Amino acid sequence: MNKIIFHLAFPVVDIASTKSFYVDGLGCLVGRESPKSIILGFYGHQIVAHVVEDALQVQKGIYPRHFGIVFTLENNWMALLERVQEKRLKFYQKPKVRFVDTPLEHRTFFLIDPSGNILEFKHYRFDTAIFGETDFHKVGDENGYAPELADQELDLVKV
Repeated sequence: MNKIIFHLAFPVVDIASTKSFYVDGLGCLVGRESPKSIILGFYGHQIVAHVVEDALQVQKGIYPRHFGIVFTLENNWMALLERVQEKRLKFYQKPKVRFVDTPLEHRTFFLIDPSGNILEFKHYRFDTAIFGETDFHKVGDENGYAPELADQELDLVKV
């Protein structure tokens, strides 16, 4: 294999609810598993959930910590959104379009897993916004430090 793969280890409260969310909900592939850890294939990358004994501190808002996927094709982002709706996963922030009518425009939504980890899934209208467009200084939401737990209604909000 001549491929570079991203690896992320993250804390969870238990393997059963983690497996349900990531495998049954998001469609991740299962790798090795032990009573305290599970390796997951997350869109071609490796994420490893580790059970922690201490209570996890609940983050208030999407910052500073979340992880996810940047889709380069909008139809892949839409397919995941449809799966999330079908599986009735819990939105942390409803789907919306950020930075409308700018080179930074992108669709995004946030989920929260059973352990309180926040995940973001997004698609940029212009690929140049992924690592470029350095003349623009907007990064994320200004109110991203406040929680915005969403219900299951889905209207694409433009901000």
